[in-house]
Amino acid sequence: MEPYFLSSFLLLVCIFTSADAGSIGVNYGRIANNLPAAAKVVQLVKSQGLERIKVYDTDPVVLKALSGCGIKVTVDLPNGLLYSAAKNPSFARTWVQKNVVAYHPSTQIEAIAVGNEVFVDPHNTTKFLIPAMRNIHQALVKFNLHSSIKVSSPVALSALQSSYPSSAGSFRPELIEPVFKPMLDFLRQTGSYLMVNAYPFFAYESNSDVISLDYALLRENPGVVDSGNGLRYFSLFDAQIDAVFAALSALKYDDIKIVVTETGWPSKGDENEIGSGVENAAAYNGNLVRRILTGGGTPLRPQADLTVYLFALFNENEKDGPTSERNYGLFYPDEQKVYDIPFTLEGLKSYKDSNRSSDTGSHQVAAPVNGGVSKSTTGKTWCVANPEAGKQKLQAGLDFACGEGGADCRSIQPGATCYDPNTLVAHSSFAFNSYYQKQGRGMGDCYFGGAAYVVTQEPKFGQCEFPTGY
Repeated sequence: MEPYFLSSFLLLVCIFTSADAGSIGVNYGRIANNLPAAAKVVQLVKSQGLERIKVYDTDPVVLKALSGCGIKVTVDLPNGLLYSAAKNPSFARTWVQKNVVAYHPSTQIEAIAVGNEVFVDPHNTTKFLIPAMRNIHQALVKFNLHSSIKVSSPVALSALQSSYPSSAGSFRPELIEPVFKPMLDFLRQTGSYLMVNAYPFFAYESNSDVISLDYALLRENPGVVDSGNGLRYFSLFDAQIDAVFAALSALKYDDIKIVVTETGWPSKGDENEIGSGVENAAAYNGNLVRRILTGGGTPLRPQADLTVYLFALFNENEKDGPTSERNYGLFYPDEQKVYDIPFTLEGLKSYKDSNRSSDTGSHQVAAPVNGGVSKSTTGKTWCVANPEAGKQKLQAGLDFACGEGGADCRSIQPGATCYDPNTLVAHSSFAFNSYYQKQGRGMGDCYFGGAAYVVTQEPKFGQCEFPTGY
């Protein structure tokens, strides 16, 4: 069987070219104090055959280093600038002139990400997103760059109200009229695409009792049949993306394309971060690269070849939150690989994910969920504050949950049943959990900028009882 498999795979590689298959890029995060110089980073990216890179700002040193290298670049207008870009068209024009026009086309900027996961930003910037996107686009029109540089905004999967089964995918109702419809109209009018951040790791971590590790890692598995459309899924990644496609279809935006601007798997995590580890990270990213570069879309959109940006290029030692946050890197800061996977079709010829997961048979292959508990499981999960996140992040998360997030925070008011213990961690945990349960325990619903995580044992803070559903 082995010789047949190898010859078949090599034939597949010959059939699919970069023109009719997907594309792999990488996120270049820099929340660290030990990373190599930008010029060396560009050399590293080129040496790996990566075609695209996404950065989270417009650092002049980075953009200059990317000049003339042939790598396509996505830059970011940070959330903190959304207000100014939305309220002041001249600010948007100046920003585009200084951060895009000054480098393009020598630096091949192909897209601008306006904000990042704005809907979960505790600073309440959602209402500025669409005006900011429009003003940035108009600035590109002024400089005649609108046909070559697209404008979009990465959304987390927590923007979905429903994702199980994938065919029932839908956006959160409160976001449809004020945000999604105008955003999707904008993307359609400008020929752009929806940027989506998708992390099967979060789904597996929260629901490892019902989701097969093979299913999460894109390994061979029996697959899952979607009860709504009859399609069979062989990976949680495909199920997550098709839930977004279904949400687009529900609003009659079937023509909008998707680019996966973030996905990855941590090579290290805390004890409660189930599934983290080098072998699983290598399997997920390696199998995903093969899945994308050998062509073919998702079960719901078989012709929709995807562009996918792996998160992230380096381990970032100054990131807040659990251990996993600092261990998503493909490379260590000394430029050595954390694990050996290819990023090109040529490299795939000799690549094989030889390590099988050890849990085969111990878990069922769950229906494709986006990070929340499957509707068929009786397992309970809660969302609690991460004491290591720091007071600023906890307070920001608490303010969001009890404000715009709509959590039921009456029980932590003075004199109420859960006011004691009167600590930020206890009050945040109650508010985070209320929000998490109300949102349906979906992926990203227990994140709060890294200030929270999911647990499977009921939290204990004094005599307070934490709800498990609404």
